[in-house]
Amino acid sequence: MSDEHLDTSLPLEYQRNQDRLTIFGFWVFLAGEITLFATLFAVYFTLQHQTAGGPTQQDIFELKGVLIETFVLLTSSFTCGLAVFSMRNQNKKAMIGWFVVTLLLGLAFVGLEINEFITYVHDGATLQTSGFLSAFFVLLGTHGCHVSLGILWGIGIIIQLAMRGLNPMTARKFFVVSLYWHFLDVVWIFIFTFVYLGGLI
Repeated sequence: MSDEHLDTSLPLEYQRNQDRLTIFGFWVFLAGEITLFATLFAVYFTLQHQTAGGPTQQDIFELKGVLIETFVLLTSSFTCGLAVFSMRNQNKKAMIGWFVVTLLLGLAFVGLEINEFITYVHDGATLQTSGFLSAFFVLLGTHGCHVSLGILWGIGIIIQLAMRGLNPMTARKFFVVSLYWHFLDVVWIFIFTFVYLGGLI
């Protein structure tokens, strides 16, 4: 790769014009994701009181477990930020280390969410029980699937960093997945605030 196309005054992931365009394109993709989750939230808010005689939010939501999930996921956002900071300082070892911690926290979050779903089903709250539970499971399941995809994507990026080193291309790929990860954390803040806390009030 020729250095004549690099703007070294910019962060590593922005130094090539191709990478700047790719990052901009990913922001456009995230706008589409916002539309997806906005639709799922709208469906949930429409159906949240349609319990069909089944469990309500107050019956199944347990704040302690949700707080643990929230702490785990928001901590992963912090460690992801540390990984980006390490990348900006050309410290590949710290970058990979912090990102491994990020993915492990993401995996812990998915495990906690699966356990939460199993508990709900055991208590008779299933996808087919009511409109409320259908909307709830679809919203949280979609978010959980996105987190799982982010974990697999992140593993692929770590492999590329280990094989190819830190360069404008791998830096751009890592930065894009970090944007995706932070986006999922923001979505979870909305879920925690408006679904869980809103349902318990």
